[in-house]
Amino acid sequence: MRLVVVSIGRLKQGPERELAERYRERFGDISRKLGFRGLEIHEIPESRARDAATRISEEAAAISAAIPDKSVLVALDEHGDNIDSAAFARLLGRWRDEGLANTIFAIGGADGLSPDLRRKAKLCVAFGAATWPHQMVRVMLLEQIYRAATILAGHPYHRV
Repeated sequence: MRLVVVSIGRLKQGPERELAERYRERFGDISRKLGFRGLEIHEIPESRARDAATRISEEAAAISAAIPDKSVLVALDEHGDNIDSAAFARLLGRWRDEGLANTIFAIGGADGLSPDLRRKAKLCVAFGAATWPHQMVRVMLLEQIYRAATILAGHPYHRV
């Protein structure tokens, strides 16, 4: 199964990009042994529309265009479910074992994701009750993906 993070906005050079890349590389080192086919990042430019509804709609269309057939969609949304790392790992392992081709993680822009995308998502995830900048959400998501892989591999990175 291939994992793809589709994110509105670009991570500029700096500590967030470096940390995101570190977790992506760490996942790459362990993922092949676990049956994953890599972790890709697709950055989509933010909409320049004047009103929020149009921005959300344009960004949703761009995200939807990046979702291939036979994919499961996970929406990162402040109103999503809070799931622990072990449960997240079990979900990724189950989807991999079911033979799903792709798991797509969608991170919206400043205005969030469209309700339509959230409805299409198999899972909506929040990282707590706080609102996080999408740059930080990407770093936290990549860390959780790496942590899930270490859990599935029985690696000591995740300690309970």
